[in-house]
Amino acid sequence: MKKIIQRPAVKISFVLLLGFVWLSYSFPLNTLSAKKQKVIDHAKWQTTQDVTYDGSYRKIDYPNGDVPADVGVCTDVIIRAYRAIDVDLQVLIHEDMVKNRAAYQKRKKTKVLDTNIDHRRCPNMITFFERQGARQPITKNGADYLPGDIVFWDVAAGHVGIVVDDKVKGTNRYQVVHNIGLGPMQNDFLFQAKIVDHFRWGLD
Repeated sequence: MKKIIQRPAVKISFVLLLGFVWLSYSFPLNTLSAKKQKVIDHAKWQTTQDVTYDGSYRKIDYPNGDVPADVGVCTDVIIRAYRAIDVDLQVLIHEDMVKNRAAYQKRKKTKVLDTNIDHRRCPNMITFFERQGARQPITKNGADYLPGDIVFWDVAAGHVGIVVDDKVKGTNRYQVVHNIGLGPMQNDFLFQAKIVDHFRWGLD
């Protein structure tokens, strides 16, 4: 009988391959785009700030207007996060409302356009992202909601948050950053209320 000789090089290569697979599973490579990472990092940074939930009407600059840094609502989390990549939703939403006012009136009827507040309203944000072709399916599978996705819930007059890159332990879903009344926070909120819209926009 011919003796079979196992070649050490082949054995070592196989062991290395197994090691790489284990590392990839245990410590996934960062596949997020630079823009997406900046937006997510800024959203997470907001959770470290002392922000009082306050939706009072305030006059702000245009463009790049913002309410004082120590106040804000859920939409401000999204607006501020996108400004980390120099995307001004205040301008983008206002300009789209000027050109396509009828589309926005379907969700939020307003007598006059107002750059101080229009972009901070959930219905207007939804219409804008919808018109950008950014809508994603609404499902009950956590894996369908990826880091950087924007999610709207049926809470009060509307609620919005952004999916970040930290998974909920023992699940296939990610945590979200949102401000539901106690300032920006990061937690497992994705399926805690009825989801009414889901978007993926501008970060790839």
